[in-house]
Amino acid sequence: MPAPIVTVVVATLAADDALADCLRSLEGQTFERFEVIVVDNSGRGCAIARRARILANDSNIGFGAAMNQGFRQSRTPLVATLNDDAVAHPKWLETLVAAAEKYPRAGMFAAEVRLNEKQLDSAGMLIARDGSSKQRGHGEPPEKFANQQDALLPSGSAALYRRKMLDEIGMFDESFFLYCEDTDLGLRGRRAGWDCVYVAGAIVEHRYSHSAGRASPMKAYYVERNRLYTAIKNFPLSMLLVLPFAECARYFWHAVSILQGSGKAAEFRAAGYSAWRLPFLVFRAHLAALFRLPRLWRKRRGIAKAARLNAREFRALLKTHSIALRRVAAL
Repeated sequence: MPAPIVTVVVATLAADDALADCLRSLEGQTFERFEVIVVDNSGRGCAIARRARILANDSNIGFGAAMNQGFRQSRTPLVATLNDDAVAHPKWLETLVAAAEKYPRAGMFAAEVRLNEKQLDSAGMLIARDGSSKQRGHGEPPEKFANQQDALLPSGSAALYRRKMLDEIGMFDESFFLYCEDTDLGLRGRRAGWDCVYVAGAIVEHRYSHSAGRASPMKAYYVERNRLYTAIKNFPLSMLLVLPFAECARYFWHAVSILQGSGKAAEFRAAGYSAWRLPFLVFRAHLAALFRLPRLWRKRRGIAKAARLNAREFRALLKTHSIALRRVAAL
């Protein structure tokens, strides 16, 4: 059998039946030149992976670190990420690899991630003025995104990356631990001049937030902290200066959404958590970003030094793929 050209890395914390479904879907791929690495963060062992190679950790090292661990154990020119709660359609890899061959200047490929047959989870990602990232097309019909097209960056739940790009810009930032690592990596890739293609037809079905829950204090904290990490590292200075005003606008729309009983803040409340806990999590996230500011700023300088897009070009790219703050609060 020819050597693999794609490594699919699956990080798992639950190591449950959802992972078994995920791995069965990979066994049914029409494309054959790939290998599977399961990085087990459960700390209790994973015995349900058949074709896959298992890398077991004693504890949860985080999503980005687990993915990087898998990447380092492979030598293929293409690497794919797949959530353990995602099920890939048979032609998922075949369609992604065909796109990689067609677009040599693209370093990232976003899959068609679905919630079900009638609703998308993501067709790539969008970015808001405060650094928040959200799935493009979330909840919309797949037919609305039926063609391959430029995207800002892929969702790490199901994506393909070119190793040449990762060798150039680095892998996932392991300090994020959980959430937004894909946004940071994608922005670094775009700033370095790599394209991203949304690949319609590369379908996976995703059990949304299966591992960490749809709304929880842990998720709220990491999402808030890591969008600050992302903005500090990647945003042009002009955008960074207005960041406090942008985030205040989003907080306002979150407050409105709680009153209306919709959006993530209302979902947090409906899950049984006090709405007054959110300001504490926001404060804690800002404190963590402030504590880490010197290291984030050093990384920012490194990104700027390697950039092929200047600040004006990068700002225009972000504007093209932006999402309104009110919409962020509503999702």
